[in-house]
Amino acid sequence: MNNPFRKAFYGASLILLFSNSNVVVAESLTIASASNFAETVAALVQEFEAKSDYEVRLILGSSGRFYAQISNGAPFDIFLSADREKPAALVTNGLALPQSRFTYAIGRLALWSEDENLISGDSSVLATDEYKKIALANPRLAPYGKAAMEVLKALSLSDDLRDKLVQGENIAQTYQFVSTGNAELGFVASSQVIKNDALTSGSVWLVPENLHLPIHQDAVILAKAKENNAAHAFMDFLKASEGRRIIRSYGYGLEGL
Repeated sequence: MNNPFRKAFYGASLILLFSNSNVVVAESLTIASASNFAETVAALVQEFEAKSDYEVRLILGSSGRFYAQISNGAPFDIFLSADREKPAALVTNGLALPQSRFTYAIGRLALWSEDENLISGDSSVLATDEYKKIALANPRLAPYGKAAMEVLKALSLSDDLRDKLVQGENIAQTYQFVSTGNAELGFVASSQVIKNDALTSGSVWLVPENLHLPIHQDAVILAKAKENNAAHAFMDFLKASEGRRIIRSYGYGLEGL
């Protein structure tokens, strides 16, 4: 269980701590996080838990699905979205605390293939017959999928590639499609394939940010967690230097930098 992702995802929401024969319940919080942020938030949770008395339960999925669940009363405390529109809408609807919303990361889109020879560092492969399927996240649910469609439109390829597109429910499933060979290439989050400025495998094109709208990822504390000290402490940690260092190390941009 040394892997921070496994620790965060499978960790129990409550831990009993025994001190002087008295049982103390650690204060906890539940975070709903966009799946593109999976490894990063797992590392953040590991560091946060190591430096505090709080316990975190982490749930990963698509921002659109989380928004629907929160609107229907899902018991989350913090929402780490892959866009800024959904947290803003939750604030407007009285489901999140207005003063808590901020941009915790700026995402980067990448076209990636497990085949190290398929992508030559630019978009040229998209206009060839060298592949049968290209994966992207569902643009109705996932901001990275929406950005991918904006890129194809900007390149005047959205109609030509319509029959080659396969959609994942979220960016994690999209990555899986490509990594398992079910699609020869796909639009993923750069943080999924680039670690410490190095490509982990295959070939990649880092999509120029002028080809799609910025992927501002906003965090918000939900209204039900107004009095949850653990939720407020985690948000403070995201904004602090250590949290920002971890976020930057996974390839995300930070607002103001």
